[in-house]
Amino acid sequence: MSRQARPEKPSNGRQAATDARRLALDVLVRVDAGGAYANVALPAALKKADLDERDRAFATELVYGVTRRRRALDWVLDAFLVSAPPAPARAALRMGAYQIIELGTPVYAAVSATVSAAPRKHRALVNAVLRRVADAGAPDWPDDPTRLSYPDWIVDTLADDLGRSAALAALESMNSPAPVHRRDDGYVQDLSSQLVVDAVDAQPGDLVVDLCAAPGGKATALAARGVRVVACDSHPGRTRRLEANRRDLGASSMQVLVADARHPPLRCGRADAVLVDAPCSGLGTLRRRPDARWRIEQTAVTRLAELQRALLTAAAELLRPGGQLVYSVCTLTAAETLAVAADLSADDRLEPLPPPPEPWQSHGCGAILLPEADHDGMALFRWRRV
Repeated sequence: MSRQARPEKPSNGRQAATDARRLALDVLVRVDAGGAYANVALPAALKKADLDERDRAFATELVYGVTRRRRALDWVLDAFLVSAPPAPARAALRMGAYQIIELGTPVYAAVSATVSAAPRKHRALVNAVLRRVADAGAPDWPDDPTRLSYPDWIVDTLADDLGRSAALAALESMNSPAPVHRRDDGYVQDLSSQLVVDAVDAQPGDLVVDLCAAPGGKATALAARGVRVVACDSHPGRTRRLEANRRDLGASSMQVLVADARHPPLRCGRADAVLVDAPCSGLGTLRRRPDARWRIEQTAVTRLAELQRALLTAAAELLRPGGQLVYSVCTLTAAETLAVAADLSADDRLEPLPPPPEPWQSHGCGAILLPEADHDGMALFRWRRV
């Protein structure tokens, strides 16, 4: 249930620890009550703050951890609340409970420092409730969605699609911080995405179209192999980031194009390979976006699956005979993986290719990576144009 206990940080003394908590508290209120994205609001706040690396890491742990564990923390806290507290008090209560339950912070330190960071008018409430949380001991969770802190529909969907044991293990894994992996060129890219690039059969000089390329991790990796890459994205802002990464990494064989991937302005039958790393529900990468689990709606899965089919239909038209179509999504739902792939495999112009080797696991006519310590969740399917 809880992570390894962490001692209260001496850092620059109590004031620094309180400042880290105040920063975290401010970001949590903006995320929960103001609709901000944690992975945007937190870096912006840290950029303005005068905190050392240890305190910055502590603030990050609080923001990301509390956001992930929101449902579980609220279940614990609500047993000691007679009415819903205002957003700043709720955020402070979650932050204190997270330290006590998840981080194993000594109760006195967790309570006193959190109370000091809370708005003055809410301090009595925060102090009283957190002390009752500490006295209550380890929670007796009512069900798996509460224990793991996910919406019911995510747990139920993945349990149906993967089997309950595999689903719960994947969801548990995504409650841990994401590892950072840097390629040889310095670009930060998850290992699962790197494995997708490895699965694209393209040689130096080949033409590869990356239809959903932003921010450019896969496209620049292909270009580094000497592949000619046409990298597309429909959003001008994302395309500017794509171009910046192309320039920073010296990907001279890569061309950036603003285009709707459902109707790419490219000649048909010319590409040696087309990569469709499609928009998806992202249920394999939830540890990287701590608030995504609370934002994504169940109805989005069906809508995104229809978009994925449209993208793949357009991609198939770009392939030369013998060319390869690669479809990847960082999600685990059957609707966005097995069902989409089955529909495309019904096209007699496309021949499914065998799954790549381990660590990929067989998944229908393709392969899957379940979230583990070293990588995110990912599904991959490949076809050859006959």
